[in-house]
Amino acid sequence: MSYAIIRNANYKKDNLAGLYKHNERKNTNYSNKDINKNNSIKNYSIKSCNTTYLNALKKLIQENNLHGRIIKTTNVVCEFIITSDREFFEEIGEEETKRYFKTAYNFVSQYKDLGEKYIISAKVHMDESTPHLHLVFVPVIHKTDKKSEKKFEKIACSEYWKGKDSYRQLQDSFYEYIKNAGFDLERGKERKIEHLSTEKLKQVTDYDNIKYELENEKIKPFDTKNTALIIAQNQQLIKYVNKLKLQLSKSYKAIDNFEKLRNKNINLKIENENLKRENNRLKKYISKTCEVVKYLFEFPVDSFKRIVNNFIK
Repeated sequence: MSYAIIRNANYKKDNLAGLYKHNERKNTNYSNKDINKNNSIKNYSIKSCNTTYLNALKKLIQENNLHGRIIKTTNVVCEFIITSDREFFEEIGEEETKRYFKTAYNFVSQYKDLGEKYIISAKVHMDESTPHLHLVFVPVIHKTDKKSEKKFEKIACSEYWKGKDSYRQLQDSFYEYIKNAGFDLERGKERKIEHLSTEKLKQVTDYDNIKYELENEKIKPFDTKNTALIIAQNQQLIKYVNKLKLQLSKSYKAIDNFEKLRNKNINLKIENENLKRENNRLKKYISKTCEVVKYLFEFPVDSFKRIVNNFIK
C-alpha cells in the first residue's frame, strides 16, 4: 500500500539561495545522479516565483506589514516535500498526479489559516525517479493585540509548529484531506517529528542533493584552464600594490615635512607676536620720553621726534 507523504524542513535567510537554485533548477550540475536533465522540461509550477526566495520574502514582509524579529538564526521559511512512491504515481497516471499535487497545494494554503499569498513557490519535479512537490512558504500566524484588539500577522516558525504533536497533527490533517479528495493512500507512519525515515525519504525524494547544495552553496569550482591567466593577473596586482606602497611612503615623508613646516610657522607667528608687543612698548616709551623732554626743556615735541627718527634711520 502507498503512503501520503508530507515532510517539513525549516530554513534561515542564509539557506534561501541554495534552496531557490535547487527547486527552480538554476544549477548546472547536481550531485543527485537520479536527476535526468532531459526530463527537467516536464517540471512545472503550481505557483511560480519570478524572483529569488529572499526577494519574495522581503516583498511579502513589506506589502503585508509582517511583524516578527528576524535575525541570523531565525527560521523564516518552511518547505514541504510532498510525495508518495513511484508505483502510486504510475498507477494513477499523469492527470491524477497533477490533481494530487494541486490538492496538496490547496491543503497547505488552508492549513492553520496560512493563506495562499504566503506560499512563495510550489514546484513539481518530474525529472527524478519519483514525482514530488517542493512547496516553500512563510510560516505566518494570525494574532490579535490584547490591548487594542487590533489584528496583525507575524512570522513565527516556532509558534506555527507550537506543541510536541504539531507534526503529527500535520500528518493527520494531510492524510484526511488527501483521502477525502479521493486518493487511496495510507497515512504516513509516525516517527517523532519525521513522517518518514531518512532512508525511505532518500528513496522517494532528492534529499541528499538538497542537503549537499545547501551545505556547499558558497563553494565555486576552480577552473584550472585559466591558471596561467590568474597568475599573470596576480603578478600585475603585486606590481600595482608595490607602486601604491611607494606612493604611500612618499606621502608619509610629505606629511612629516608638512608637520615640521607647520610647527616652524607656528613658532614664527609666536615670535612675531612677541616682537609686535615689544614694538608697541617701545613706541609708548618714546612717546612718554618726548612728553618729558617737552616739559623739562621746553623743547618742541615734533622737533624731538624728528631727531629720534633720524637717529633710528
